[in-house]
Amino acid sequence: MSDTAAVLLQAINAMDGSVGFDAIIVCTSNIAQENYWQQRLTKTTGKTARDGALILAVHEDWGSGGAGNGLGTLYAYTKARNKAKEEFGVDLDEKITKGWSVGMYHTAGKGTRLAPLPGSENNNKPGVKLSSMLEVDGVETELTILEAVIRQTNSYAPHRKGRLSVFWGDQVFIPSEAITPSGSHPADILAQCGPMPSESEWKERGLDKYGLIAVNAKGNAAQVEKVSYQTAMDILKSFGEIAQVGPSLGSFSLSAALLIAFLSEFSPEIKAKVDKFDSDPHFWMPMTLPKGEYSKIMVSKGSTAADADKHFARLSKFVDKFKKDNPCDGMLGCISTGASCYWWDYGQVTLYAKNNLLATKDTPEAHALRTFLQIKSRSTLKAADVSVDGKSVVMGCKVDKGSIKESVCSTVECPSVDVEGCVLVNVSAKKIKARDAIIYNVVDTSDDGIEMVGGGGEVRADVFMPKRDKIILRSNLETDGGKAWKVKTAGNSMSFEEVYEANGCVDIIEAQALARAAKHGK
Repeated sequence: MSDTAAVLLQAINAMDGSVGFDAIIVCTSNIAQENYWQQRLTKTTGKTARDGALILAVHEDWGSGGAGNGLGTLYAYTKARNKAKEEFGVDLDEKITKGWSVGMYHTAGKGTRLAPLPGSENNNKPGVKLSSMLEVDGVETELTILEAVIRQTNSYAPHRKGRLSVFWGDQVFIPSEAITPSGSHPADILAQCGPMPSESEWKERGLDKYGLIAVNAKGNAAQVEKVSYQTAMDILKSFGEIAQVGPSLGSFSLSAALLIAFLSEFSPEIKAKVDKFDSDPHFWMPMTLPKGEYSKIMVSKGSTAADADKHFARLSKFVDKFKKDNPCDGMLGCISTGASCYWWDYGQVTLYAKNNLLATKDTPEAHALRTFLQIKSRSTLKAADVSVDGKSVVMGCKVDKGSIKESVCSTVECPSVDVEGCVLVNVSAKKIKARDAIIYNVVDTSDDGIEMVGGGGEVRADVFMPKRDKIILRSNLETDGGKAWKVKTAGNSMSFEEVYEANGCVDIIEAQALARAAKHGK
């Protein structure tokens, strides 16, 4: 095993729920999701969130355009702060100021690129299931994407006392470097940093396609948009010698002092709930780039030069006051995940398939994924008439006969199965024959069963809602749900958007109970 692989496995072994944030804030899209996650995460503390962690699920009731992840972070914190005080008698400001580590997870959004799976979860995008088992209320069920993210990011908590750490709810990353403690800067951001590349290396690595973090010799960081090597050099010429650069993961942390200062500065926007500010263009870039370069970038993104200059002036004044009250050399630092970190993104249906099927491979990364998902045995199926190859991962399944090759199957109940290259999650049918397909949350009662053998990456997901018939959604891995959002694809009776609207504020807990009853023939 290489030194890097050993570091990655060491990081994974620490992600066991024994350490973690003192409080978990989950920012959801609506009250139904808020209620679901408040209940679910409370039940799974010690397995996902740290045992004893304060769970604070909230929802973003902002204007139609959303708050953006900048204002969205501040608004979610204010709602969580109120909930902590009113429901648990906890003063969150006081706790974080005195050393609590608080983790926040952004999950709001439609999940268009992951369609049709979020629709099958009643718009609960972070509730999309992975092929890993977890006991909830005494019943073995699948681990969700959000729970996987919380389990993974727990490892940052001991290094971030007195800080708010902000993560995205659909990507898991395993650092290939030991975690560097935060605290040298009021804000820091995660990035896959490595030595500053040459111009040819910049092109070869495709760094012009990423939002980048550059770190100078003093350890101060700057946010750079998707630019060429020469443009990056021009933007950063006043920044000093560049020591490291790498793609930003977007996740960041704030000191208690900076969090409280941000809450004060942006209190008018938080109260009005109209404007949309993202962290990169509205926080980090005006705080770290020269005025002229910032204005050029914002104009290229559709802003007017006047608006860009006004916002830059506002942030410059804010930084001057903050540094006077809280002396520091730079406002933004970087915490490197290492250039060789594992990054498992589940935000697109193609990546969902790829990163689930990764568990069937025989590579160091696949071994790391199985270790992280706590898959101790590739197959728990004991039926003598079922042939399971040595690559497939099969958990919580009841199958009488058939063949399973290079597939990942969890909680499948079916007398006869013949699958290859498939992901099957929470499926019930009389027979299944499939190749290179995703079958998700499906209850099929037909005598013919399920046949998906076209080999074109077919996808099927069923949707259960109270007081209406089951909806069957079909797609394929080549379909971009964002582009096909309004289209009735693959002969579906409804578009992804129509299903999203029908789900509305459906009670997720009630809908899941209906799906379980249908699966077990009740």
